Amino acid sequence: MSGTGPDALRVAVVGAGANGGGIAADLVRAGLDVTVIEQWPEHVAAMRRDGLRVIMPDRETVTPMRVLDLCDVAAEREPFDLVLMLVKAYDATWVARLMLPVLAPDGLLIGVQNGMMAETIASVVGTERTLGCVIEVSSELLEPGIIVRNTPPERSWFALGVLPGGRDDRLELAAAVLGHAGRVEIVDDILSAKWMKLVSNCTTLVATAALGLPMIAALETPGMRALMLRAGAEALAVGQRDGRAMLPIFGLTTAQVEQPETVVEVLLDALYAGFVLPTTTTTVLHDWRRGRRSEAEQLNGLVARRAAQLGIASPANDALIEIARQIERGDRVPEPGVATALQRLASR
Repeated sequence: MSGTGPDALRVAVVGAGANGGGIAADLVRAGLDVTVIEQWPEHVAAMRRDGLRVIMPDRETVTPMRVLDLCDVAAEREPFDLVLMLVKAYDATWVARLMLPVLAPDGLLIGVQNGMMAETIASVVGTERTLGCVIEVSSELLEPGIIVRNTPPERSWFALGVLPGGRDDRLELAAAVLGHAGRVEIVDDILSAKWMKLVSNCTTLVATAALGLPMIAALETPGMRALMLRAGAEALAVGQRDGRAMLPIFGLTTAQVEQPETVVEVLLDALYAGFVLPTTTTTVLHDWRRGRRSEAEQLNGLVARRAAQLGIASPANDALIEIARQIERGDRVPEPGVATALQRLASR
């Protein structure tokens, strides 16, 4: 793999949901050899029949592509050089195991997803065949075969990096592939960069979804900005205790993230300014509206559990994960009145 260019690679995109489908379409339209692997049968059928329709603020594309159902992976005979995995964080382990037999010996598997799953993926396929990735793309899967992408490639952002003990000789090649879908930064400490994204996710995803509102409307709800910043600050504190560095993401500079007292607010404002439209809702709310569980346990839940282990108070994250569990059990629905319950729980 190290001696080839992007056009010579056999690429798999596993998970053709809101983000995965849009990225796959970008790579196909760039002329790469791409196979899409998806688990939703109706979505697979629609993409095979009509191609994938991606609606962006200023344009619309329809892209024919090679699409496999998960059950088709066992029939693949030629290995993949690069696997981009865009599934939920809680699916990372089994999907990595699914792809292991069809990953080339010198191939790479990259978890292009939220959460701290890079080391989990490495435990399956090997550190030398894993890169860490941070993603910031805003999109929504409307119905089978149709995606609305609020951040087209020129407004999408990724970070790539080698895990401790990994190989860096294929970083540039992987970045060249992913660069067809957005701006790519190569970082030295990818685990810290991923934790910074976790800080941002803990600030926004569950908090806004719990209100059942677009992200901007949720942020403007009385008391919510302060609660969201508290959740992010707690996540930052946990990461610092675990040795994570404060690194710039979303295209920020090092100078903008040097102060622990302001970095969470800087991240929040950068996210809203660069990636959020008035109608943008989060992936967590998308899941809840479809009756699916979200990644809340891998985000605020992770912070709450680790904070308890470290003896750090995390009342905002505790409140957010408690409300998320209530919603996922069916005991509560996302609606604006949840703001009062969140603020009451976080003040205990």
